[in-house]
Amino acid sequence: MKKFGIVTVLLMSLFISCRQESKPEALVHYDEDGMLLIQGERTFMLGSYHLPKSEAPYQELAAAGFNLVRTPADQEALDQAHQAGLYSWISVGAIDSQRQTPSTEEIKKTIQQFKDHPSLLLWETVDEPAWTWNKAEWRVPPKTIIETYQIIKSIDAQHLVYLNHAPANLVGTLEKYNPGTDIVACDIYPVIKPNTPPLYGLFPDGYHGCMLNPYISQIALYVDKMRKVAGPDRPVFMVLQAFAWENLREKPIDSLVLYPTHHELRFMAYQTIINGANGINFWGLNYVPARSPFWNDLKSVVAELASIKDILASSTKTIRLVKRYHELGYDIDMGVQILAKKARGAYYLLTVNTDKNPAKVSISGFGRDKVAKVLFENRKIQIENRQLTDYYKPFEVHIYELGEE
Repeated sequence: MKKFGIVTVLLMSLFISCRQESKPEALVHYDEDGMLLIQGERTFMLGSYHLPKSEAPYQELAAAGFNLVRTPADQEALDQAHQAGLYSWISVGAIDSQRQTPSTEEIKKTIQQFKDHPSLLLWETVDEPAWTWNKAEWRVPPKTIIETYQIIKSIDAQHLVYLNHAPANLVGTLEKYNPGTDIVACDIYPVIKPNTPPLYGLFPDGYHGCMLNPYISQIALYVDKMRKVAGPDRPVFMVLQAFAWENLREKPIDSLVLYPTHHELRFMAYQTIINGANGINFWGLNYVPARSPFWNDLKSVVAELASIKDILASSTKTIRLVKRYHELGYDIDMGVQILAKKARGAYYLLTVNTDKNPAKVSISGFGRDKVAKVLFENRKIQIENRQLTDYYKPFEVHIYELGEE
């Protein structure tokens, strides 16, 4: 009986082990700070809603440093993304109340067909469901989004669901959609030519967002807003501008076409990261002409971010730093924002000057470091008396590398 008992225990252990292995960990989920975990690896996402106008668009996106792209529910598109080394997300829409059964079956069919594709990372339901232009009513109610989410998850629990909001609506309104998504996102496109004629998507005052800050540093306000919507643990993505507003018009006026500059793109990306976003998606490349200087600027910024992707994906570190501004004849509004990371055996400070004016600031609270290397600028700064002093142009970025204490 004793031998039989041992054999029984071994067989039961094997059975339990097999059952556990039959339920593998989700291919993609997220860490306690919202950073995506892809097969267990923390990953900062750099995505695009659209393909560039190129002979090999997927390869060009990957070469620039993107790791995510939205694709149609199409085998060939997913295959091309996978061959280029890109993850994909697919928009499946939402249940149509006028076509309840057929629309539900269409969604189920799409999920069943593509859920095991190696490129697939995320599903998306409906873009900006809470927002209707110049009306105080939602376009798609939370109940519909939640029901669609439940259908997706009932078929595919291995992938996350992504939901993007417009830079409008109250936090309380957007929170109602939380049971229908894993990732909360928001788009904000602040680079607009002054006196642009009325255009879909802009408010009557000519701005895209609702906040009082009209400058590109308004990005931080929307990251903060979406963190309030999402809560502390859920992933937050920001959708940034990759187009000129005037090009959305059927007959653009050349004198009103205004793209974000390289300086503005770099600032908006880093400010997004510093304020706690776990990923960035760019919208609008389909409106950018082939071989546009803007596309080269965007590729340059994404390539820079991709070169430090391990730093961006690392956990944020709490370092007690004190900022002291030097008199330059300007007051300080939001000032210099700082995020600390630890990776590659060193500490990194990601910093941006959020003001429209220049700033000179001394940052104190360092350890034994004597020199700070400024990444991407080919210069170093001496740290004296545990204090680093540097000058910032308006909306300028500085990334400091410090030796490990």
